[in-house]
Amino acid sequence: MNFLKPTFTTALLLAGISGFAQQQEVVDTAIFGRIRRAELNSSQIPQIAHYITDVSGPRLSNSPGYDRAAKWAVETMKKWGMANAATESWGTFGKRWEIQDFSIMMRAPYAAQIRAYPNPWSTNTNGTVTGEVVVLNPTQTMDTTYLASHAADFKGKFVMVVGNPPGTKANFEPSAERLADTALANLKDTYMVPAGMISMYQNYMKIFKTSDLIFRKAGALAFINTGRGNVNGTVFVQGNYGYHLNDPETVPQVSMAMEDAQKIKRLISSGQKVQISLNVNGKFSTDDTNGYNVVGEIPGTDPKLKSQLVMLGGHLDSWQAATGATDNGAGCIVMLEAVRLLDSLGLKPKRTIRIALWGGEEQGLLGSFGYIKKHYREGEKIKPEQAKVSAYFNLDNGTGKIRGIYAQSNQATKPIFEQWFTPFHDLGAQTVTMANTGSTDHLSFDWAGIPGFQFVQDPIDYETRTHHSNMDDYDHLQIDDLKQAAIIVASFVYQASIRPEMLPRKPVEKGGFVFDGF
Repeated sequence: MNFLKPTFTTALLLAGISGFAQQQEVVDTAIFGRIRRAELNSSQIPQIAHYITDVSGPRLSNSPGYDRAAKWAVETMKKWGMANAATESWGTFGKRWEIQDFSIMMRAPYAAQIRAYPNPWSTNTNGTVTGEVVVLNPTQTMDTTYLASHAADFKGKFVMVVGNPPGTKANFEPSAERLADTALANLKDTYMVPAGMISMYQNYMKIFKTSDLIFRKAGALAFINTGRGNVNGTVFVQGNYGYHLNDPETVPQVSMAMEDAQKIKRLISSGQKVQISLNVNGKFSTDDTNGYNVVGEIPGTDPKLKSQLVMLGGHLDSWQAATGATDNGAGCIVMLEAVRLLDSLGLKPKRTIRIALWGGEEQGLLGSFGYIKKHYREGEKIKPEQAKVSAYFNLDNGTGKIRGIYAQSNQATKPIFEQWFTPFHDLGAQTVTMANTGSTDHLSFDWAGIPGFQFVQDPIDYETRTHHSNMDDYDHLQIDDLKQAAIIVASFVYQASIRPEMLPRKPVEKGGFVFDGF
């Protein structure tokens, strides 16, 4: 099989005389070919994926499941022969939580199963509780004056918020897709959590805390949320309240499938009394309130460059309703496989290669930001270690193959990455966009003045089916896509490690980190 395109040399010559007047990169295509052959012939991705997801289970931040995954990753990197594999505290996270038992049923007007999941850090029901359902629309839930005036209606009831039905027309849009060339050519700034949404979320949390206090004082049995787009059996389940050490107990919190919620709403509208029974039994602990990242290294071999770093990573934490396969087991799987490839091939990077698997990403990039504050930048103070990191490469947009990279407005890296991508055009990867992307851990490095990059990935069914949902399990992983990604990541990281100079930097931006305290 021809692993490298025969036009590679020609392409580089053409690139050298392009309008960029760029410096010619010396790309080690022989090593790229070795990495590709090794991955295609002896990939360990299925095994790594199995242990990260099936064996570890849900990896909620600071939970026993997260501990299982972190311990396995450290032990595995040590078995591979990597150096300095360990967990490293990034600071205080808060309460530990893991579900022990959960059940929910509709009891009246007839018995029926309900598709629902406990929200992380939900308080317990202290056994099975049964009661009627009262329905609120989203506007009423945000109106604390309305809630306070109707508090008597919530005593001994399940408070369920559900909006208008999504409609009965068939949806012919595909639930999974790959990026077309036209889409890749017109990539715009992409943020999973735009800056405006952060302030909206913070405002929502203030209202939620007041609403929850009203429900608790009124004696409500539980709060049931139908979430964003909970349709086709997919239930999006997350929670950002209850883990801080000073957070008070909430009423029990549950997320329900939209179809079940709409049925209950229609029954109540037609005069039926709907009863639900619920049991939530989660285990809280404050035995260890710290949050942890996982790190490991392949030491550099050049006496002058080995103190410098090339970093790669993804976030190890997930939500609770599934095993976090695409968010972000996929990124961790690829990054672990990339360092395994480099180590197993006996390659000799000049700079030290450091992998980091982050904790607390889902609560606001806590693990990577804590790491940055500890090592590279705190407030406006830039620490000496910052100058020794050439680049950080991140993967956190699901299971899809790599199609390119966000240069994050770093103009000087564009021609460099275009040359690095040339051997991978046959794998569908060639786009280098100046656009920015956000909402994941490369932002912490970008804020610190370290070149931080997220790869462009095919979306597959990330936003429609798996992201923060009950569907985010091993069977939604695209194993061949992850192999392609591991080949490219390993090659980029190795190339960065042997490059004579560190990658170009943007000026350090002043001001606080946008996710600080989120």
